Amino acid sequence: MPDEPVSAYKWKVEQPQDQSGGPGLDAKLDPIANWTQLEFWEDGKPFLKEYEGRGLLKDKKVLITGGDSGIGRAVGVLMAREGADIGFTYLPEEEEDAKKTVKMIEDAGREAHAMTCNLLEANAAKSAVDEFVKEFGQINVLVNNAARQESCEDIADSDLEVTQKTFQLNIISMFAVTKYAIKHMKRGDCIVNSASVAGYMGNPILLDYSSTKGAIVTFTRALAQQQGPKGIRVNAVAPGIIWTPLQPATKGNPPEAMKGLGVNMQPLPRPGQPVEVATAYVYLASPLASFATGECIHINGGIETQG
Repeated sequence: MPDEPVSAYKWKVEQPQDQSGGPGLDAKLDPIANWTQLEFWEDGKPFLKEYEGRGLLKDKKVLITGGDSGIGRAVGVLMAREGADIGFTYLPEEEEDAKKTVKMIEDAGREAHAMTCNLLEANAAKSAVDEFVKEFGQINVLVNNAARQESCEDIADSDLEVTQKTFQLNIISMFAVTKYAIKHMKRGDCIVNSASVAGYMGNPILLDYSSTKGAIVTFTRALAQQQGPKGIRVNAVAPGIIWTPLQPATKGNPPEAMKGLGVNMQPLPRPGQPVEVATAYVYLASPLASFATGECIHINGGIETQG
């Protein structure tokens, strides 16, 4: 029924939004995203309640690439509430978001370390890992989350420099960060990679982005087989349409495209919130997922149900 509540979240974007060219900022989203509140239902009515940790990641050291905003921020804050110390990378232009994320982690009673880092630059991956290890001494959980996308209607009009840039950040830098981080990980540690529903469904205006996300799924499966004997689990999460700065910051997306984002999707007609995805990362990083490796969890509101 149309009069029944769809969600307790601010599920509908009413205003055009333009952060084209990026990087996008959480601080500029309208409505603001939700990073920490879970949706509960009672008597057919939804309400929100703050995520409460229970020590699933007590004293773990977590490195997140692209952790200043969106899904990365939600993952960092929820893992901090589970007892982890968090280090994350961000671009200089994202300093406003990074400062807020640091505060949210510290408010959870854990240590936060923000690292300015452009993973498109040579040696950036090694420098970030080295800085993290200098700060925390070890890496227990690696979350490969940094990514970019630009839209293009037709491959004939595509810019190969943009394609190369997208592959460089989304998958090549993931290889690089993992290469350097794995040396500081031991039996019982784990990796969680950010894939996408686009890696399974494809997206006709995001050819290069879709391709990199498909590559990440295969990277996850192969790396899980390689590192399994060492006791290091490797999994991924494939989000659908989530209300993060990546949406309005996507070059080629008109501002009007943000209005009603996701409301025509079925069976859950709304964009997801970062917190709704972040819980999957917490699960995969925790003892709850001790027998899970090489897996990809789909959090997309049901728009794609392929395994």
